[in-house]
Amino acid sequence: MSTNGLSYDGPPPASAAWREGDPVGDRRFVDIGALTTDAGFTLPDVRVAYETWGRLSADGTNAIYICHALTGDAHVTGPAGPGQATAGWWDGLVGPGGAIDTDEWFVVCANILGGCQGTTGPSSTAPDGQPWGSRFPVVTVADMVEVERRLMDALSITSWALMLGPSLGGMRVLEWMVRYPDRVRGGLVLGSTAAVTADQIGTHATQIAAIESDPAFRGGDYYDAEPGHGPHAGMGIARRIAHLTYRSETELDLRFGREPQADEDPYAGGRFAVESYLDHHADKLARRFDANTYVALTRAMSLFDLGIGRGGTASALSGIHAPLTVVGIDSDRLFPIRLQQELVDLAPGADDLHVLRSPYGHDGFLVEDEQVGGFVAHALDRVRRSDLR
Repeated sequence: MSTNGLSYDGPPPASAAWREGDPVGDRRFVDIGALTTDAGFTLPDVRVAYETWGRLSADGTNAIYICHALTGDAHVTGPAGPGQATAGWWDGLVGPGGAIDTDEWFVVCANILGGCQGTTGPSSTAPDGQPWGSRFPVVTVADMVEVERRLMDALSITSWALMLGPSLGGMRVLEWMVRYPDRVRGGLVLGSTAAVTADQIGTHATQIAAIESDPAFRGGDYYDAEPGHGPHAGMGIARRIAHLTYRSETELDLRFGREPQADEDPYAGGRFAVESYLDHHADKLARRFDANTYVALTRAMSLFDLGIGRGGTASALSGIHAPLTVVGIDSDRLFPIRLQQELVDLAPGADDLHVLRSPYGHDGFLVEDEQVGGFVAHALDRVRRSDLR
């Protein structure tokens, strides 16, 4: 085992080892065994990549779990390093003295099942020595939560003081609170929903079609392609579509308007500035993210409905009694604020709807650190008061 590197394999030792870990940032891997998915497919051996910050208290009550969104990963905070594609995606929130103060809290975030940053996914090696590729099964939010639950057990954590996450991460928080109510003492959901709508499914389907229509996708079996010859064109189109749902119409108009890109003339086939912006984000994602993972996780979002097998959404949410803090983003056109209001109306543990005010649309959760920090402080205060009862 390495306390600072990437060499850890197999189940962890006794929980005391995790209480002695590096309080800064620590990436590890753990094998959690075979997993049978909701679709009935058995993955024979699932590996989870995760990172931790801070130290677990002697009584194990100070653990916080962060659920990342679609193209996020376990690297919540800190500079890019070995095995990490980018710097931390919530760098302004997690750390010593931060909204999630790692001098007080033991913070955990794992790369999601189906991911491409160390956890078992389509690019992982199957038992025959080849990447899973097109053979990787359909996975659901519930499957992802089961993997996270096994990681929790491996770390000898009995309950999360707080689970929080935006978008797809928020879906997992809700699934956790319904599936394992005794193991989550409080939740924070940002810009998410209890059931994905037809509009969102349609947007997801269009992105998936863009990837699967790229000849370089090869039905999902492209891992033997020469570098630079994967389904990058399809991925780029999917990212452009998605990014338009992540930002607001107002922001794009104020930021770019109808301005041409510098030194380009749209009347001569050049680009508008907003086209250049979308091209940049398309290229950026294609360089760091696996197309099969994008398809798998997007499909998992489309499948998400908290009420399936639980008598409907209202019945499922009625089981959430732990403190639940729900945040809607006023300019979010991907998950409009009415969907967060539904959570507040139906979950007994929710208080008032909290509104993040931002011109940046759905991506406001990544930009508005000060507001998000305030919501985190509120959620943690509610957990502390609940623990005293």
